[in-house]
Amino acid sequence: MKTHLRTHSGERPFECTVCRKKFTYACYLRVHLCMHSGELPYECTVCHQKFPYRSGLRIHLRTHTGERPHECTVCHMKFAIASGLQRHLRSHTGERPYECTVCHKKFAKASNLRVHLRIHTGERPYECTVCHKKFTLSSHLRCHLRTHTGERPYECTVCHKKLSKPRELRVHLRTHTRERPYECTVCHKNFAYYQQLCDHIRTHTEKQPYKCTVCHKNFSIPNSLRVHLRTHTGERPHECTVCHMKFAIASGLQRHLRTHTGERPHECTVCHKKFAQTSDLRDHLRTHTGERPHECTVCHKKFAIASGLRRHLRIHTGERPYECTVCHKKFARASDLRVHLRIHTGERPYECTVCHKKFTLSSHLRCHLRTHTGERPYECTVCHKKLSNRSDLRVHLRTHTGERPYECTVCHKNFAYYQQLRDHIRTHTEKQPYKCTVCHKNFATSNSLRVHLRIHSEKQPYKCTVCHKNFATPNTLRVHLRIHTGERPYECTVCHKKFTYTYQLHGHLRTHTG
Repeated sequence: MKTHLRTHSGERPFECTVCRKKFTYACYLRVHLCMHSGELPYECTVCHQKFPYRSGLRIHLRTHTGERPHECTVCHMKFAIASGLQRHLRSHTGERPYECTVCHKKFAKASNLRVHLRIHTGERPYECTVCHKKFTLSSHLRCHLRTHTGERPYECTVCHKKLSKPRELRVHLRTHTRERPYECTVCHKNFAYYQQLCDHIRTHTEKQPYKCTVCHKNFSIPNSLRVHLRTHTGERPHECTVCHMKFAIASGLQRHLRTHTGERPHECTVCHKKFAQTSDLRDHLRTHTGERPHECTVCHKKFAIASGLRRHLRIHTGERPYECTVCHKKFARASDLRVHLRIHTGERPYECTVCHKKFTLSSHLRCHLRTHTGERPYECTVCHKKLSNRSDLRVHLRTHTGERPYECTVCHKNFAYYQQLRDHIRTHTEKQPYKCTVCHKNFATSNSLRVHLRIHSEKQPYKCTVCHKNFATPNTLRVHLRIHTGERPYECTVCHKKFTYTYQLHGHLRTHTG
């Protein structure tokens, strides 16, 4: 009874001779003295860990037995120790009993208050043994140590990418789920990352508080300014361990590394095509949605990607920023310059796997492959003739439209094809550069020479499928086929009589003229 009364009176008769701390019960003093003596009398029979208190051992044993005797009456979650349940109950009651004496912020757990106080004191008790950087939290030190060890314990269950921090994994998973939890309260646009939202909000406020001291350009965020300053210093701190290429920003290195690993973590949810960059996936998704958000202010043409609009604007401005270092010809697009340089280098990087012929452009190889496959994907909407190249279709359509875009500057005669104009011009210049090596006769066009050479070689490659007669030119075969088909394409405009050959029509017309 006397012992119990101390809980009401506050009497603490048992004093520690080392630190003068007082206790209500002798047993409490005995346990406390173990702190000074270092004595650990209670040993776990399973793992042999030692404890100063019986209660400490009792709680520890639950890690082996899995016992959780303390149950929450609200959500029925169970805990191994009573203090764990007490802390948990505050998530239901909203109680925050631990208050910061500096800023009066309240916390549910004493440990959270202790960590918070380091903001005010500047205390960073956890030091990296490698680089001696200090941290407020032990968890921050653990994450930091992975930058030295290279450990990446958190693996994405979708693409199996490994990350060093659980937060990085959570953020990474949004590339697969397309989750955008941060919404702009002004335009309701959603973002995957909080920092993206902060940066976006400044587009509404036009606040750009960070100024470059060199060129006085302003930036919305300090990171943008830091990266920008490297354009002045030339600093490229991020180096590829494979090819030693250097980058100004970490994200630039990350994207580059995918050229070595072949990693394409960003997948289209519609067609499942994979991309190395999120920006490439965003641009690709517009092929499904038809979205074209980038509009030309001059002609109002719309584009799916910003770079497409930038290239287009050069049509209006006439800007050609890419110059050939050999012949100084200028180009509007970097890709056009790259292709042009192959004229000087002789590079033909695209090789046919069938006949090993090489081409300057991938599009030229694609067209060439159709000579092997027989594919003719371009169909004339008038006569349904199929052609292998888009340019062939454009030229063919002139037979229906009568378009003759190539005009002779001497006699103003028009031609459907550029080659026809070139051949015609020689009738004015009398230039006949193609000479037969057998009889030395000259010809204005290479095609005329090729046809002529068949007289000497007796080569007649064009065979009639009906009577098997051979012909030197496709034109003579076409004319011959009229014997079999009965076709009479030449009609008299006076009496509408039809003829197989032009000379027959000319002879007939004389009967009308006398």
